[in-house]
Amino acid sequence: MNLAYIPSPSTGVIHLGPIPLRGYAFCIIIGVFVAVWLGNKRWIARGGKPGTVADIAVWAVPFGLVGGRLYHVITDYQLYFGEGRNWVDAFKIWEGGLGIWGAIALGAVGAWIGCRLRGIPLPAWADALAPGIALAQACGRWGNWFNQELYGRATDLPWAVEISDGPNRIAGTYHPTFLYESLWCLGVAALVIWADRRFKLGHGRAFALYVAAYCVGRGWIEYMRVDEAHHILGVRLNVWTSIVVFILAVVYLVLSAKLRPGREEVVEPDRGPAASDPAAKDGADGAAKDAAKDSGDGESEPKADAQAETDATADAGTQAKADAGADAKAEAEAASDAGAGDAVTADAEAPKTAKKL
Repeated sequence: MNLAYIPSPSTGVIHLGPIPLRGYAFCIIIGVFVAVWLGNKRWIARGGKPGTVADIAVWAVPFGLVGGRLYHVITDYQLYFGEGRNWVDAFKIWEGGLGIWGAIALGAVGAWIGCRLRGIPLPAWADALAPGIALAQACGRWGNWFNQELYGRATDLPWAVEISDGPNRIAGTYHPTFLYESLWCLGVAALVIWADRRFKLGHGRAFALYVAAYCVGRGWIEYMRVDEAHHILGVRLNVWTSIVVFILAVVYLVLSAKLRPGREEVVEPDRGPAASDPAAKDGADGAAKDAAKDSGDGESEPKADAQAETDATADAGTQAKADAGADAKAEAEAASDAGAGDAVTADAEAPKTAKKL
């Protein structure tokens, strides 16, 4: 007898009057908000504009929901089509059933459209959002707990989840694979954040690391599940998907690092590295101050030249006045000497005149 286990909710929906509030939907919504919040902080830190992540998420989220549902319905078509099945149930997304592979694939298409409209490189946006997506998955997996679905093999471990009788399930305690994946996604988010800070990942490599790390965990967690699924060579389809996607992500990481090392310097139009780099901003401010100082020095030089011209003009005027005064003095002395000479001549001729008389 198992005395310790994780109880499951008796119901996954609470009715607020005529409005149903579903735990599965709330987990998805909370995950989206967490992803956008963290993605926005990371985008701004890389030099992007506030609100850009949310603007592009308006395209990515609806595409992702449709892609996730399509993947689930296609890979588990026997649940919705065939004898005794109602195809209308394929549209009841609130009852659970979103395939992460389809959500990421078609969500990327929506994000690409949004990025094209904003003139933003998709890899840079994906890098900013990567750990947020992992956190969104960590939140979203608790929706499976509300719906009592996607659990693992029977176990009597203290952290086993209790499942009650219901459609396609037998009461008992099972491995809480939703909890395992939720915890794994938290670790993936932490890994991507650490690696991005340590190695300055760019050009989509942070997103590729998230994909590769998630696939590793999803592979072994998927192997534990007991819900109905298609098998290839005795292995569940999603395990094969994890292996293929993991290989593609690693190949991208290696090739991208060789072809485009480093990180994008500018991730959004009209925004440069100074927007996110305090050192660059200080340098720009210093350059502006130096330019202003040089401009001020340049203005003072014409003032100095004008002052010099004024001083030169004043000196020339003073010199002219001095020269004019000297000339006037010289003329006066000459006149005085001439008058004295005439007087002497007159004195000399005076006796001669007197003698003639």
